[in-house]
Amino acid sequence: MHNETKKGGRIAKIILLIIILAGLIVVFKTFPVKEWLVGENGLITWIEQQGTLGYLIFIGVYILLTVLAGPAWLLTIAAGLVYGLIGGTVLVSIGSILGATAAFLIGRYLARDAIARKVEQNAKFKSIDDAVGERGFFIVLLTRLSPIFPFTLLNYAYGLTKVNLTKYFFASWIGMLPGTVMYVYIGSLGNAVTEGADTGKLILKIAGFAATVAVTIYITKVARKALASTCVDGECPHP
Repeated sequence: MHNETKKGGRIAKIILLIIILAGLIVVFKTFPVKEWLVGENGLITWIEQQGTLGYLIFIGVYILLTVLAGPAWLLTIAAGLVYGLIGGTVLVSIGSILGATAAFLIGRYLARDAIARKVEQNAKFKSIDDAVGERGFFIVLLTRLSPIFPFTLLNYAYGLTKVNLTKYFFASWIGMLPGTVMYVYIGSLGNAVTEGADTGKLILKIAGFAATVAVTIYITKVARKALASTCVDGECPHP
């Protein structure tokens, strides 16, 4: 019975992945998403027109959206549309970690009392705070791979913990990479669809995206188990 349940779960995930891929293709085929982002009057088009300075503007806008809890994921997809998988991942990775670091410093030095009031009743955050004191880098990394807080709140909340800036920076940067690659890939896949890429290239793109999602899901699952073993996710393993 247990094996049948696991098999059913795998089939459900495969079906969900197929639905997501089909939905993405329909969205990019039906709506002028690329035009909104990179059309004649689109934000990314204007940034591109600034030349090398445009990279800095993109990163600056991303930092601002991260700090203000704006829809940075839209900019992540746009990066894939314009700069491709590699270039988009690099730009988004820089912008996201600098934005997360800025929020961390604000939480630690400028808005400590306000953030403390927001998370003081959260039992999960109390568990994180205790665990960070012992294994800061490891806990930050796991919560980035499998966040148990809203992303923006987590940025600020870590400023209240004992973790130092260096550990927070590198653990967050590494932990955010799988999600960054996945969202940037959506943009690069959308570009292939809107540009009318040949069937073979499109199939390879879709296969690559499916593999990226599968790896991200697996990493998230592993991180959740590791968090449970440290009691950070509100559960402790049975003795």
